[in-house]
Order: sequence, then C-alpha cells, then structure tokens
Amino acid sequence: MQIVILANAEQKKELLSKSKNENVNIEYVNEYEELTNYTNADALFIFQDELNIPYISLITQPLFIHSVIATLDDLNLGNNVSRVNAWPTFLQRNLWEVSTKDKVLVKNILEGVGWKYLVTPDEPGFIAARIIAMIINEAYFTYEEKISTKEEIDAAMKLGTNYPYGPFEWAQKIRLQNIYNLLNALHKKDERYMPALTIERELTSI
Repeated sequence: MQIVILANAEQKKELLSKSKNENVNIEYVNEYEELTNYTNADALFIFQDELNIPYISLITQPLFIHSVIATLDDLNLGNNVSRVNAWPTFLQRNLWEVSTKDKVLVKNILEGVGWKYLVTPDEPGFIAARIIAMIINEAYFTYEEKISTKEEIDAAMKLGTNYPYGPFEWAQKIRLQNIYNLLNALHKKDERYMPALTIERELTSI
C-alpha cells in the first residue's frame, strides 16, 4: 500500500512516531503540486491548514484532510474525502477521530496502514477537540477571576485528573489561536462555548 502525505515538519514528526504495518510505504511531500506525481497512490493525506478546495475536488483517490471546524457538508466535497484533526499533538494520538461519508473506505485505508480510528459525527471540533477546548476555556475563566495562577491551575489539573498536560500547557501546545477559533465557531450555535475574554486579550497582545 502506498500512502502520500502533505504535511509540515511538525506533523511529519508526529506521524513518524506512530507505528505502521510493514507493507505500507509512506511518502511525504511539501506542496500540492507534488501530489500529481502520485496518481497511483492508494490514499492521500492533506494536513495543511489552508485547503486548496479546487485542487482537492479533482482528487478521486481516498483522501483524508485536516479540517477541525469546517465539516464535510460545509466543504461540499466528494464521498472520497474524510476529515481528521491535524492540530499539534493530535496526529500522534493512538486513536484518530474521523468524519466520513464512506466508512468502508476509511476502514480499508486506516486498518491497512495500521492506525486506530473512531468514526465520529461530522460536526465542528469532533469530540476530543471540543472537550479540550472547553477545559482550556474554563481554565481561562478561572484565571480571569484571579482564583489562581496558570501554573497552579496546570498543576492541580494534572494531579487531580491525571491529564497529560495542564490546560494552559495544552493551549500552548495546540496553539491558543486554534482553540479560540473552535470556541468562536461553536459559540455561534451554543452559548456554552463563549471564549473567555483573557483568551482574546492574549491573542491580541501576541
């Protein structure tokens, strides 16, 4: 099986940390144009933040794209396209969340590569990113109310919940702008996701 992945250096490093089946050949490229050299590849993965929709619509092979907020219905792409989350730290996870219109296609490709996955509803943020964004947002509300420091909140959450990172550490790894963009999109339909003012202030001060 031949897999071709358009990814940046950070994403490539995460993917290389994942085990795969021995019969799978994975090649990495840096530009959309390079994908034209792989018309016989079994599947393509595009993890760039800026999607080239006209280019993607021409691809007929099984295709996995990085799209956390925009859904498949929003993007209006073919049934060969599935969504995953390629934010920092998410590609190295043991279990990928995938939104798709073709579960058989996803099963054939991801099980063929040897990567575990979970098919989730085609909603903004999938499941894990929504939960993590809310945890980070609540931490910022707590910090905003001067209840504790960032360092103390991080320590308390790691010790009390056994999370791998504290919420502020998580925000730094994932990138606060990504968290804000998701919260802002979700907030348009649900008041619970209203971003904390301190998140906006931090982003405007960067």
